[in-house]
Amino acid sequence: MEQSHSVNTDPEPISHRGCTKWRNWSGFWLLGMCNNFAYVVMLSAAHDILKKQETQNSTAFASVTSEHGNSSSNSSSYDCNPTSTAAVLLADILPTLFIKMLAPFIIHKVPYALRVLCCALAAAASFLVVSFSSTVWMSFFGVVLASIGAGLGELSFLALTVYFSRDVVGAWSSGTGGAGVAGAFLYSGLTQLGFTPQVTLLIMLIVPMAMVLSYFLLLAHPSSLPQWSTRDSRCSELLEETQGLMDSAEEDEDGDEDNRTARAGRRARGPLSNTEKLRVMKSLLKFVLPLGLVYFAEYFINQGLMELLYFPGFSLSHAEQYRWYQALYQGGVFLSRSSLCCFKVRKLWIFTVLQFVNVVLLTLAVWYRFMPSVWIVFGIILYEGLLGGCAYVNTFYFISKETEERYREFAMSLASVGDTLGICLSTALSFPTHKYFCSL
Repeated sequence: MEQSHSVNTDPEPISHRGCTKWRNWSGFWLLGMCNNFAYVVMLSAAHDILKKQETQNSTAFASVTSEHGNSSSNSSSYDCNPTSTAAVLLADILPTLFIKMLAPFIIHKVPYALRVLCCALAAAASFLVVSFSSTVWMSFFGVVLASIGAGLGELSFLALTVYFSRDVVGAWSSGTGGAGVAGAFLYSGLTQLGFTPQVTLLIMLIVPMAMVLSYFLLLAHPSSLPQWSTRDSRCSELLEETQGLMDSAEEDEDGDEDNRTARAGRRARGPLSNTEKLRVMKSLLKFVLPLGLVYFAEYFINQGLMELLYFPGFSLSHAEQYRWYQALYQGGVFLSRSSLCCFKVRKLWIFTVLQFVNVVLLTLAVWYRFMPSVWIVFGIILYEGLLGGCAYVNTFYFISKETEERYREFAMSLASVGDTLGICLSTALSFPTHKYFCSL
C-alpha cells in the first residue's frame, strides 16, 4: 500500500524536456535573427532612400548615402566615394555603444518582457520612420532607432541566456549571423522584384512582430525569470524552490553542470554591489579585449579598405564587387556563429592575431595593388567573416561557462560592449584611411 513513494517511470517528462529544449533553441535563434535584422537592413535601406532625396536636399550628407560605384567628381585612381561608407555605419553603431556602456548597470531594474517590447517597438519605428522620411535627418533618425533597438536587444538577450541551458548561446549567435544573410538577401530580393524601398521596409514590419511572438509564445520561460517584475521583488523562498527543482531536473537529464537551466535562484539573492561589479569588469578583460580587437580589425577592413579593393578588369562592376564582398562576409559570419555545436576554441587571442594578419595583407593589397584576382579577395573576405563569428560565439560561451553564477547575468550583458567598441574605434580610423587613399 506504500505506492505513493514509488519512482515515476513515465517517459513523458523526458519527452517534455526535449520539446522544451527545442523550443528554447528555436526561440533564441529567432530572437537573434530578429534583433539584428533592422540593424543590417537599415544601412542598405537608408542608402536607397537618401539617394532618392539627394535631388531635393543638397546637403553634405547626400554623398554619404550614394550608391556604391556611382561616378563621383573626385579624380582618385581608387574610384571611391567622396565620403567613406563608415559615415552611415557611425550613425548605426554609436547609439548601440552608448546603450551597452550604460544599460548593464541599470537594466536589471527593467523586467525582460518590457525590454523585448521596447526592442520590437524601436525596430518597427525605424522601419516606419525611414520608409516615410522626407528629409535626410529623419532617415538618419530611423537608423538611430534601429541601432537603439539592436543594442538594447543584444545585451538583454545575452543576459537572458543565463536562465536557460547553455546551448542557447549558440542558438542566439547563429541567429544574429543569420540576420546578416537574411537581411541582405531579403531586402535585395524584394527591391529586385520591383518593390520600392519604402514598400519593402513596410513589409519588413513582420520581423519585430516575430520577435515578440518568439519571446512570449515560443520560449518556455522558467518560473525564476523576472518576466513582468524586477528580480529584486521576487520571493527568495520561491527562487530557492525553483532552483532546487531545476538542479534536480538537470542532473536527471545530463548528469553534469554544463547545461544548467534557470540559475536565477542563487544569483538573485540581492543586487550586486559596486565592488562586485568592478571585480566582474576586471575579470571580463580577458574576453572583451580580444573580441574588441577582432572587431576593430574586421570593421576596419569592411569600412576602410573594402570599397578600395576594386578590380576594373573583372566582369562585375565596382558596386557589384562591393555587394559580393558584403554577402561573402555575412555568409562567413553566419557559418562561424553557428559552429558552437561542432567545436569550441578557448584561446580567443588566436582570432585576434589572424584577423590582424588580414588587415596587414589587405592594406598592402590596397596600397601596392599586387592582388592578381578578385577571387583571392573574395576568399579572404569570407575567411574574415569566419574569424569574426568564431570570436563572438566562443567569447560569450566561455563567459557563460567560466563566470560565477551570481555574476553571470551582469557579465553577459556588459561583455557585449566589446565588439561595439571595436567597431566604433575602427570607424574613426576608417575615415582618415579612406581620405588618404582617395586623395592619391
